[in-house]
Amino acid sequence: MTPSTIEIIGTALFALAILHTFSTKFFERLAHRHPAHAGVWHMLGEVEVVFGFWAMILMVAMFTLLGKEDATHYLDGRNFTEPMFVFAIMVIAGTRPILNLCAQLMQLLARLTPLPKGLRAYFVILAAVPLLGSFITEPAAMTLAALMLRDRIFAREVSPRLAYATLGVLFVNVSIGGTLTHFAAPPVLMVASTWQWGLAFMFEHFGWRAMIAVVFNALVVALIFRKELVALPRQSVEVTPIPAVLTAVHVAFLAGVVVFAHHPSVFMGLFLFFLGITQAYQKYQDALILREGLLVAFFLAGLVVLGGLQQWWLQPLLTSMSANAVYFGATALTAITDNAALTYLGSLVQGLSDEFKYALVAGAVTGGGLTIIANAPNPAGVAILRGNFAHGAIHPLGLLVAALPPTLVAIVAFRLL
Repeated sequence: MTPSTIEIIGTALFALAILHTFSTKFFERLAHRHPAHAGVWHMLGEVEVVFGFWAMILMVAMFTLLGKEDATHYLDGRNFTEPMFVFAIMVIAGTRPILNLCAQLMQLLARLTPLPKGLRAYFVILAAVPLLGSFITEPAAMTLAALMLRDRIFAREVSPRLAYATLGVLFVNVSIGGTLTHFAAPPVLMVASTWQWGLAFMFEHFGWRAMIAVVFNALVVALIFRKELVALPRQSVEVTPIPAVLTAVHVAFLAGVVVFAHHPSVFMGLFLFFLGITQAYQKYQDALILREGLLVAFFLAGLVVLGGLQQWWLQPLLTSMSANAVYFGATALTAITDNAALTYLGSLVQGLSDEFKYALVAGAVTGGGLTIIANAPNPAGVAILRGNFAHGAIHPLGLLVAALPPTLVAIVAFRLL
């Protein structure tokens, strides 16, 4: 496949965007050295801004080289449903009634967990919430788990080793934990309808393997850091009782957005109605995470714009591999491109074997925790937790190193079990 000029430019900008994600600390240092333009450097140091910024450069190039009609036609042909959905689900899932309900469920599970008290909640958040993502969607699971970890673990003084290890396990577990069903994980959603994968197929081929890996990862990290976790001071937080009816209304809106996840005209309407409810009952609300949600949506929208020009090299690369090679190839490629985009390209190829299809999707979800851009929910976790890391930034290399051990566990689960 011979790439066009704009495809080459798009790929070059995509590569620069990836390099930019690993260089955010450089821009933060520039902000301190040049205070006159600190605002611009701080903006470029925001991970969530990266892909949106380079997508803007791409669109300037398109308008210049192709003209207004072709450039707007390209944008109109992009599907921005996922960024809008992640924004809506993040804000709803991050409200106090939803978090309180989940906290109560986690406390119930924690009491049934045969671990020391200091480890129970930590283990349950890293094991149960990612698996819950198979039903409430991965973005919602990431938002809930990140907020609960922020308030229970990261809000206290924890070592960088524990912070990064927790983040690595969280990202990997959310990526594979959404594969019990065919509608929750973005990379599965992209192929489920085309390849006719239903609930029974997903659990038989992915679900039970994912459950084993998720629980194992959560248990191992809890045991490795048991001394530090047990030693963390316990905080008693006074919670304003929330009417059961209001909690039920929040759950209904969350369910409605999930059910209509592929219909932005419906779920965005529900979301706007939901904002009205939160204003009417401000007494039972914390500040909505609108800024974090918008930044994540901007990040994903930029990825959609840039990713649309990568098919010319991704598709030939994938189709030239054997089923075994495509698994490890997809795991590696996911680190530098969104795993949903990867499986979507695979769904466009005709005549793939069942083994190839399984390998592609399994590899995509396996590598979903290696980088911030590997899985759509990851930027949500970063937006919520980064303030608890040094200098308010999560180092991409630190995340990569921390995510490797749980990723190896996922490889064993999906390839050897």
